[in-house]
Amino acid sequence: MTSSIPGISAPTGGTEAPLEMLAACHGRIETQCATLRRLVPHLLAHGVDDEARRAATRVMRYFDTAAIDHHADEEDDLFPALIESMAGSDAVCLREMIDGLKAEHRGLEACWRHLRGNLESIAAGEYVQLLADDVEALAGRYERHIEREEKELLPMAARLLSDDELARVGRAMRARRGIDAQ
Repeated sequence: MTSSIPGISAPTGGTEAPLEMLAACHGRIETQCATLRRLVPHLLAHGVDDEARRAATRVMRYFDTAAIDHHADEEDDLFPALIESMAGSDAVCLREMIDGLKAEHRGLEACWRHLRGNLESIAAGEYVQLLADDVEALAGRYERHIEREEKELLPMAARLLSDDELARVGRAMRARRGIDAQ
C-alpha cells in the first residue's frame, strides 16, 4: 500500500525527514498487519510453536512502542504544525481531516487492545484462537487510515510546512524516541 507520495521521497527517511519517516512507518505497520494475517492460519496448522510465539512477540513489541510513537508524532507535532501553518486562514477542512484522523487513531488503538491479550497468550505459549475477523478489523482499518494519510495528510504537510517547521517536528520525534541530535 505504501507508495511514493508526491513531494516525498521513497519511504526510508529518518527523523531528519519526518514526513518520509512517517511514510516509512506506514510500511512497517503494513508488515506487522501482514504478520498478523499469516499468524491466523499458522496457529490452526501448527499450534503455538516457536514461530508463532516469536511472531506474536514482534507484533506486540511494534504496536506497543512504534505505533504509539507514530500516533503521537502526528497528534502532538505534525497536526499542530499544520494548524499553525494555516493561522489566519479558514482551516475548517484541515481541522475536520485532523479530527477524523485522531478518531481513527482511537479506533485503531481499541482494535489493538482487543487483539493484544490473545497475542500475549500466544507469546507465552498458550493456545488461544486468533480470529481472522479481529485481525482484519485492525489490518483493514490500518489500510484505510494509511491510504488517507498518504493521499491527503502527508502531501498537504509537504506543501504547507516550511523546512523550519519540519525540522521542529523531526526534533520532537527524536526526543520522543530518546535519539540524540546529530
